[in-house]
Amino acid sequence: MRLVLALLALFMTAPEPVRAQVMTFEELDAWNEDDPRPALRAFLVTCDLLKDPAWAPLCALARDAGDSPESARAYFEMFYRPVLIGNPPALFTGYYEPVLDGSPYRTARFRYPIYARPPELKEGMVYYSRAQIEGGAISGRGLELAWLDDPVEVFFLHVQGSGRIRLPDGRMMRVGYAGKNGHAYRSVGQEMVRRGTHTPDQVSAQSIRSWVRANPGPGHAVLDHNPSYVFFRRLPDLAQDKGPIGAMGRSITGMRSLAVDPRYNPLGAPIWIEKDGRRPLRQLMVAQDTGGAIKGAQRADIFFGTGADAGEDAGTVKDGGRMLVLLPIDLAYAMNPDG
Repeated sequence: MRLVLALLALFMTAPEPVRAQVMTFEELDAWNEDDPRPALRAFLVTCDLLKDPAWAPLCALARDAGDSPESARAYFEMFYRPVLIGNPPALFTGYYEPVLDGSPYRTARFRYPIYARPPELKEGMVYYSRAQIEGGAISGRGLELAWLDDPVEVFFLHVQGSGRIRLPDGRMMRVGYAGKNGHAYRSVGQEMVRRGTHTPDQVSAQSIRSWVRANPGPGHAVLDHNPSYVFFRRLPDLAQDKGPIGAMGRSITGMRSLAVDPRYNPLGAPIWIEKDGRRPLRQLMVAQDTGGAIKGAQRADIFFGTGADAGEDAGTVKDGGRMLVLLPIDLAYAMNPDG
């Protein structure tokens, strides 16, 4: 019940009324058409980290849920109920794990660093801004983890929060999120719209990259509109076939892991998404990550996987729809006794 009490306390203090409505699986669009087995496997990666006691027996049962789509679906239908939290339409965006060329040393080609977290930076502390750091505020202290050849890709590596760096000798360095500088995230896309360089329908990761590279002076000034700066850590023991580390400290899964606002949707919970737009998606996923721009009950970032193709798919997503969290039956009805 700790989860329910925490969510109810949040709902009572939220700036706008937040509702929780228990629904049936029959009310989910195309529920029977999705194969939930990949989501079940992703769920098991972090299931043991769920704190509320209601989850523990369901985690044990999930390990024996069977190996067919029907048996996996029956597991969720038997022990969970979909709960719609907040008011649709949702906003879905996408993110991915980039693969970039880099070097452990500065060279004529690789001149743009990514930094480890400075030891003096504490949680909640407001540190140097992006512009100050890129201007050299912490350079020369041995905090450089690697050097990249494109400052625009450095910026987008910060947005994604993790990545793979292909070194000159062919080795792959995995880096993950280690903290940020305490400044609030500001949308570069919104700033470009405000400045009149783009209309809202023209803004995407690809269009931002292209415009900044074509207009390096004003382009980098626009990037500095976002003062937030991310620090990284090296992930030496992460297998190459595993996804990056999410907010729960475990690898996330392409097209089955989701970044959410954990104030509304608990980390580790299954989430049913109904994403509209050019490429509709009706799929069971798992809330296993967070993000600086992911705020609100109906807000989610879909992890598309690793590499350039995943980046192309993720960079164009800005769609509506709705999302519902699957909660253990007792927790679901405790949030909405009349549901």
